Amino acid sequence: MASVNKAILIGNLGRDPELRFTKDGRPVANFTLATNERWRDKEGNNQERTEWHRIVVWDKAAENCAQYLAKGRSCYVEGRLQTREWEDKDGNKRHTTEVVAQQVTFLGGRGDAGGRPSDVEAAPPPSSGGGPSDDIPF
Repeated sequence: MASVNKAILIGNLGRDPELRFTKDGRPVANFTLATNERWRDKEGNNQERTEWHRIVVWDKAAENCAQYLAKGRSCYVEGRLQTREWEDKDGNKRHTTEVVAQQVTFLGGRGDAGGRPSDVEAAPPPSSGGGPSDDIPF
């Protein structure tokens, strides 16, 4: 049976992207993206909930995100969900679910002053071994 693993998000960065390099020198950036849900409750009061998403971007797209994105900036992210597990320094099993970006579009200009959106295509992560970021526990 066919399956689909696709995440599409538009939101604001919760922190500046962090650029790192794997042991073999491949760039990888990660940042958090906030999306907001707004609704009116039964009493007519406005409600809002913020959901935080972990985003991972590889290769040249990672370098571009680190250079041009900053906390508070809006962007569009399209990718797939991935859950990773690792053992922390105390020996505890940890896990996280993140969006591995296949496309990132910067919305607005620097500082959201308006401007033309720019697309950044992300290369797929490596498929060998236990996962693309086994050596990067973030």
